[in-house]
Order: sequence, then structure tokens, then C-alpha cells
Amino acid sequence: MNGSLIDDLLGQLQGAPAGQIAQQLGTDPNTAQDAIAAALPMIVGALGRNAQQPGGATDLFSALQRDHGAGAGGMDLGSMLGGLLGGGNAGGLGGLGGLLGSVVGGGAPASRQLDAGGILGHIFGGAQPRAESGLGQATGLNSGQAGQLLKILAPIVMAFLARQVSARNMDAGGLGSALGQERARVQNQGGLGGGLMNAVLDQDGDGDVDLSDLLRMGGSLLGGRR
Repeated sequence: MNGSLIDDLLGQLQGAPAGQIAQQLGTDPNTAQDAIAAALPMIVGALGRNAQQPGGATDLFSALQRDHGAGAGGMDLGSMLGGLLGGGNAGGLGGLGGLLGSVVGGGAPASRQLDAGGILGHIFGGAQPRAESGLGQATGLNSGQAGQLLKILAPIVMAFLARQVSARNMDAGGLGSALGQERARVQNQGGLGGGLMNAVLDQDGDGDVDLSDLLRMGGSLLGGRR
């Protein structure tokens, strides 16, 4: 991961995929794109934090090997994005409707790869409600839309990481190092994504999240589009 993982993935989700996600959320493409740009640093930052915990990188590496990517019997990132674009049959799920319906809809997920609730629980732990609330308040999504977006993005991020691990022949240590560098990059860059990551992930766990500065950043970013 020589460049920014987040920038790479965000670039792949621009255009048609963002438009399809917007349709699923019931919002406009610009709002969806801004929300994706805020959510990805939060998700990757949380993974970076978890990877720095004892055994965290090994556990994540094992999960990627076991549950994610084409090599694990599931969809790779290309198949997932193909599903978002409605092209072909995404892992037997029938394009966007089947893919996202399996991720955010009721019933049992098609596989652990698409078990968005389980993935988010491992990523955020007890901070998941704060992540959903903070994302919604910062981007103008309602609580349901923010939760749906995180459920859509979580399997995509994991599939992307699985592809990076395979393509670059990374071990658990390399994965942990790369994610730690990515989290540090987000913190140094600041902006809405970095501010949201810090507000949600670096709390003391009392549930009191001060999002006033974050909301000002969000209002500045989104003001020209409302």
C-alpha cells in the first residue's frame, strides 16, 4: 500500500457506484459521495486502531484469509463493484438489489463476507452507535441512512483489504503496519473524515461525543450542496 488506501478505494467508489449507493440510501449522489468520503477514514481508522492491539493484526489477517475475497469462496472487490454497477450476477446475488439487499436487508446474510452487522461489530465494538450518530450528524444523513451506509461499506472495505493482502503478499505484520500508517495519515490530514474518526474512536467510552467542531466542518463541506 504505497499510496493512500482510502484514496484508492474512494476513487473506485466515485461515479456510478456512488450513484447506486445513493439510490439505496434514498439520497442524492453528491450527499452519498460526501458521506462515503467521511465514512471510509472512520472505518479504516478503526481497523488501524484494532490492528495495533495485541493480536489485533493477526486476528484481522486471519479473518481476511478466511472470510473475504475470491480465494475464500466469496466475491472479490471487482465482483462487489460489479454488483453495485448492476453488471452481471454478483456472486449469485443478482446485481445491486441482491447484493445490497443481502447486506442491509433482513434475514440471514448470504455469507460471513456479507455479514455487515458482524463486521461492524468487530470493527467498532461499543463505538458503533457513536459511529452511526456521528456520521449522520456530520453529513446530513438520518440515523437509518448512516447505519445503512456503514453496512454497505464494511464488506467493501474488507474485500479491498483482502485484495491488497493477496496482491502484495502481505503477512499480518505488514497488514498491521500499513493500517497503522493509514490511520496516522488520516489524523494528520484532518478534515471531516479525520475529525469524525477522532470524535468517534478516541472517546473515553462515556458516550458523550462533542461533535460541534465536526458539524461546522460538515456544514462548510456540504453547505454549497444543500
